[in-house]
Amino acid sequence: MTTTTTGIRAVPAVGAAHTRVEGRDKVTGAARYAAEIPFTELAHGWLVLSTVTRGRVSSVEDGPVLDMPGVLAVLHHGNAPRVDTDYVGMLGMPPDPTIAVFQHDRVPHAGWPVALVVAETSEQAREAAEALVVHYEEEAHDVTFAGEHPDAYSVPGPGGPAVTEKGDLEAELAASAAVLDAEYTTPEEHHNSMEPHAATALWDGGRLEVVDSNQGTIWVAAELASLFSLDPASVHVRSEHVGGGFGSKGVRAHQVAAVMAATILSRPVRVVMTRRQMFSLAGYRSPTTQRVRLGADAEGRLLALEHSCLSLTSTVHEFIESGAGVARVMYDAPAHHTANRVVRLDVPSPTFMRAPGEAPGSFALESALDELAEKLGIDPIELRTRNEPEVGPVSGLPFSTRNLPACFEEGARRFGWADRDPRPGVRREGRWLIGTGTAAASFFVGAMPSTAAATAEADGTFTVRINAADIGTGARTALTLIAADALEVPTDRVHVRIGDSDFGPAMIAGGSMGTRSWAWAVTAAAAELRERLALSDGIPPEGITVRSDTTAAVGALAQKERHSFGAQFAEVAVDVSTGEVRVRRMLGMFAAGRIINPLTARGQLTGGMIWGISMALHEEAVRDRNTGALYGADLAGYHVASNADVPLVEADWVDDPDPDDPVGIKGIGEIGIVGAAAAIANAVWHATGVRHRNLPIRPDRVITAGTHV
Repeated sequence: MTTTTTGIRAVPAVGAAHTRVEGRDKVTGAARYAAEIPFTELAHGWLVLSTVTRGRVSSVEDGPVLDMPGVLAVLHHGNAPRVDTDYVGMLGMPPDPTIAVFQHDRVPHAGWPVALVVAETSEQAREAAEALVVHYEEEAHDVTFAGEHPDAYSVPGPGGPAVTEKGDLEAELAASAAVLDAEYTTPEEHHNSMEPHAATALWDGGRLEVVDSNQGTIWVAAELASLFSLDPASVHVRSEHVGGGFGSKGVRAHQVAAVMAATILSRPVRVVMTRRQMFSLAGYRSPTTQRVRLGADAEGRLLALEHSCLSLTSTVHEFIESGAGVARVMYDAPAHHTANRVVRLDVPSPTFMRAPGEAPGSFALESALDELAEKLGIDPIELRTRNEPEVGPVSGLPFSTRNLPACFEEGARRFGWADRDPRPGVRREGRWLIGTGTAAASFFVGAMPSTAAATAEADGTFTVRINAADIGTGARTALTLIAADALEVPTDRVHVRIGDSDFGPAMIAGGSMGTRSWAWAVTAAAAELRERLALSDGIPPEGITVRSDTTAAVGALAQKERHSFGAQFAEVAVDVSTGEVRVRRMLGMFAAGRIINPLTARGQLTGGMIWGISMALHEEAVRDRNTGALYGADLAGYHVASNADVPLVEADWVDDPDPDDPVGIKGIGEIGIVGAAAAIANAVWHATGVRHRNLPIRPDRVITAGTHV
């Protein structure tokens, strides 16, 4: 216990396990999500999606539908308000034209929004939407993704340039004692957050009010203002509780459609996506085809590294899954080449999905490292240790911290790696072949400018306002702990309010940058408020508010390679006669900065690892080449890991505070999934002697491959 400048005796809150401050509200139902908040005279919109993959809408037979009970309007390209898409969005990218709904008669992919039916009740809207007849002029389409598509081209991604090159690749490969040249594929994958996308729009006194489920209210407000040519100050977006996002909850068609309908009807309109609609409208992770070529000397030191990644995008929006980006951070070689390419197809637009680029990229790269270790007869951990770079392999910049070796050392000790027989297929328990595998993980760490306000209330409590988004990560609780320490008061005297665009600009919840960015702003505001209170003898007068803006501080950060790192370990059991693969245990050791709340942090990391199990063994969205639509676009047809698939999953961390961050934070939201699928695939090889380079490792693929031991 220490005496503080505010005269309160307190112990540090950061680093101690703390239950979610909104936990009781969530389990009792008091926490209301976007589709649950009541409004007077609320109308309901139901989206109608195209049933063809490519072509034009020739007519919309809205007359019969308008005569149905409760129907208020049918919006389509012939009558919808016009919007502006000629702008660069908050994330530095042009908007996906999918959000500019009902602006033309073109249909660029299956599931394109062609109409919105609005009715008094959700049931009436759905019935009318299903009855709406839309006629099309259908055209030939191409949805086939292949590794050698003739129209593929290189393009920069969110993580850097399209292509990086140094050294003579062919010469170094020729000089190598061991060479690996392999192709790896990952399928189309979908977010499927627990809470579907939902938005309610209304006009109140000339101001657009939107209650939404999103990953950043300032993001949604800015995009809506641009689309509808509004003064940004006249758009107010609220999003208090969000039931998952994973990159999908930005600006989508349902929000724009709700604003259009509310404008026409002059009453609140709510639009909620169905689970099936989310497969078309909420984005997804592109499939990838990746080629990795590695060359090493006899001691296992890399001489050549080539990692190329092909992904797909829609014909209306360019988004790239930068799978080759992970190689630019993890390993160096005298010859080091990476490339990200993309091909446009008649498919919905992909988007950010948990660990974009790194999740599929790590599967290919870390599987390849395992294969190279086998060729060289070197332990997989030792091979990675021998190739630890001193500076960024491509950038040449110093690392802020890089404690990956510590993760492998502690993880190997806890997992029992030293007792592992490196030979594949030698461990058997009845019908099961047992294997263990490992992989490295990394994810970029960044901070973006944010603002926050801290207020000393008359009753001795403190209110912190910041436009953060808690998408299930526990961010609201973490910010409470950070503010309490900065103010030097107990956590029960701090109330954090988030999810309101009126609170001012702040980083969105994405890219593992949310909590780090928000914490910086909260710490600055709270620290200044504490100083001002100290000057007033610690008596908190009513209404003292201090506002922070971290733009200058973040801009002054020195150029460095900033990443969280981790080591993944997995043990699997494989029955090659049935094709069944069971993950029996997993361990992840991470170097991810200062851990604010061990309770919620461990949940984030294990959640990512469980998603890695799902990625390795289950998840695969398959398109019908004839219709261009997905087979089984629901949670019955799209398989995810269930409770029976999840074994003992443990996550822990090594000490790794970031010296350049005022709280020492890095980021934990993305890294849990990185490397997890590769560790499982490497374990399957160790169990069976068969290398699976195509995800997911389905039973039919296991049966077909059999065992090589």
